[in-house]
Amino acid sequence: MIFDTHAHYNDGQFADDRDELLSSMPENGVGLIMNACSNLGEIPDIIALCEKYPFVYGAVGIHPEDAPTAEEGYLDRLREYSKHPKIRAIGEIGLDYYWTADTKKQQKRILGEQVDLARELGLPVIIHDREAHGDTMDILREHKVWECGGVFHCYSGSAEMVKEITGKLNMYVAFGGSLTFKNAVKPREAAKAVPADRLLIETDSPYLAPVPHRGKRNSSLYLPKVLEMLSEIRGVPADELERVTYENGRRLFGI
Repeated sequence: MIFDTHAHYNDGQFADDRDELLSSMPENGVGLIMNACSNLGEIPDIIALCEKYPFVYGAVGIHPEDAPTAEEGYLDRLREYSKHPKIRAIGEIGLDYYWTADTKKQQKRILGEQVDLARELGLPVIIHDREAHGDTMDILREHKVWECGGVFHCYSGSAEMVKEITGKLNMYVAFGGSLTFKNAVKPREAAKAVPADRLLIETDSPYLAPVPHRGKRNSSLYLPKVLEMLSEIRGVPADELERVTYENGRRLFGI
């Protein structure tokens, strides 16, 4: 079975066929899905999906693009939502200097606060890191992320950085459709370097559909393409990678 460790099925792009698509997952080999969060407003819809589908779990958190508008008391609301039995992570949280470099100060503060919350609650973090590798790593070190663990989603850093992430920081590394893109040289080098027991797969649906579906709406049904690419990179059969990443995801999120 496949574990899609990062998706956004509450997104409006699924409005017309969400139930039909999610209902088809088990028969197509998708056994588990982690639905990530961007802001407080999304959480009721995410919890509704978790309650409707036994194989869907959720995360709660403030995405870096939403960090500047995080309302007072947001941590208390995240803490309350985290009591739901199917909320298994704080995320996605992190830094994004590609879209919102002018809000670095707010992003860094909100990231640090949410890592501290994850440690308090004993939940792993789901990290978004886009063109902010140095600051992201500094904050994770400062806030002792190894005490709660987590995952770098849609990893775009170096193979060298993988060593600290999977070692000292006690985290996992996830790859999705972008691994299949023609120019994905650096991610492929990183994918080869991740220890087998720290490797995850994801979609970031509805974004980043793999080749040959690039440009279309993504879904968990396309994850075999990611497994095929990982198999080519690592020299391990795709079915073995499917098994390993499924068990890794269950271990990380306590499922």
